[in-house]
Amino acid sequence: MRWLVLGAGGVGGYFGGRLQEAGRDVTFLVRPARAATLHDQGLVIESPDGALRLQPQLLLPGGPASRPFDAVLLTCKAYDLEAAIVALAPCLGDGTAILPLLNGLLHLDRLDAAFGAGRVLGGLCHISATLGPAGEIRHLDLPPRLVFGERSGGASDRVQAIAADLAPAKFKSVASDDVLQDMWEKFTLLASLAGLTCLMRGSVGEIVRAGGAPVARAMVAEAAAVAAAAGHGPRARFLEATEQRLTDPGSTVQASMLRDLERGGPTEGAHILGDMVARGRKAGLATPLIEAAACHVAVYEAKRTVVQ
Repeated sequence: MRWLVLGAGGVGGYFGGRLQEAGRDVTFLVRPARAATLHDQGLVIESPDGALRLQPQLLLPGGPASRPFDAVLLTCKAYDLEAAIVALAPCLGDGTAILPLLNGLLHLDRLDAAFGAGRVLGGLCHISATLGPAGEIRHLDLPPRLVFGERSGGASDRVQAIAADLAPAKFKSVASDDVLQDMWEKFTLLASLAGLTCLMRGSVGEIVRAGGAPVARAMVAEAAAVAAAAGHGPRARFLEATEQRLTDPGSTVQASMLRDLERGGPTEGAHILGDMVARGRKAGLATPLIEAAACHVAVYEAKRTVVQ
């Protein structure tokens, strides 16, 4: 199977690098600046699961692909989706499967419109990774996990083929029979975590020690109610684990959206917080805490745009 990985940051670089390490045919579609770094020093992964340095196959946007790829791992940020769609179009064949790992759910409709719903799988990942100052990928202590499946549910030949190709890599891969349920649960977690830490501008532990545990529980309840209205109410075990995670006084966890805010960069606020609010309104549900967080991030984005 020929893989195209769009992006070689913390997510794409890690999962794509581990796939290449496992002997798979992997090409990275990256921008010129990232391509120059990867060409000069290789793809470098620092990880508790083993360090890795390899020379990746690279493709630039607009560059010719020798033939269509079998599968695409789409790992861009949501705010880069339009550029990613343009870059991907020449690389796809009739049978190419697109496996998006973007946060939230809003990207699915856009990908369906661009490439057809039949090409687009459901997917998500869990990983704590970031780029270091020299362009290296720093995988932190959370075990990496990739979940994928047909959005209609059940199994399929292409999901089984992808599962077989992913199996030898150094991360857990799960072929899900109900990937939309898994995606909604992650969406619930992300909206709660991003809403909490961005609104309060602190880590989970800092917020809880300041008396914010009831706020965290209320945010989880708001997001879970929206998910339930969409027919994907979070499972009891997931809710219990999420509440524990967001009320841990010793936690140093903060949403990547907060890190984006603090460095002055673009955020996925509209795709996570804004979309959760919009889906709540459509279902007739009030989400006041998540709405306050969405407004907070939207004001930041408006100011950032003016400054630019």
